[in-house]
Amino acid sequence: MDIREILLDYLRSTREGLLWKAAGLSERELRLPRTPTGTNLLGLIKHCAGVEHGYLVDCFGRTSTVTLTMPDFDADPNADMYAGPDESAADLIDLYRRVGEAVEESVRSMDLTTPGHVPWWGERGATTLGRVLVHVLADVSRHAGQADILREGIDGVAGLAPGNGNLWEPADGWEAHVARLTALADGT
Repeated sequence: MDIREILLDYLRSTREGLLWKAAGLSERELRLPRTPTGTNLLGLIKHCAGVEHGYLVDCFGRTSTVTLTMPDFDADPNADMYAGPDESAADLIDLYRRVGEAVEESVRSMDLTTPGHVPWWGERGATTLGRVLVHVLADVSRHAGQADILREGIDGVAGLAPGNGNLWEPADGWEAHVARLTALADGT
């Protein structure tokens, strides 16, 4: 497996992990702000769809069958971080899956040394596919981590993927573990 395929594999599994964190939740649960800055699961999905397509398709002059409507960032700089009233959870989840397919097709059509241009990077905008792919993987991974924490706070669902909790539950359970950690934090 070459490095491009390895990076795509990690991006794909990170994307699927993020989408898994939305599974089984209601529209309201997905939209509900969970942090003081308004972070919500559906907004993370919408944002990551735009990030992947914007960086890995648009910045390299590629086309895809996916149409993304870019928000008016002048009116609301955070418009890509939440779903508007005309955007359903089902539609945004489907969009992100289709973006994933378009991104993989786009990336596979180029070498990692293919030049691209990221206009919003200013003077650093001239770049390569390899650099942008690593940047996107880091960004999507960060947001998938946010989704992990949000989902665990909603209903306790935790782990890497369905069937792979990737967590070793303490013999005496999570409540006892949290109590021990709280005692450590309190110095008792």
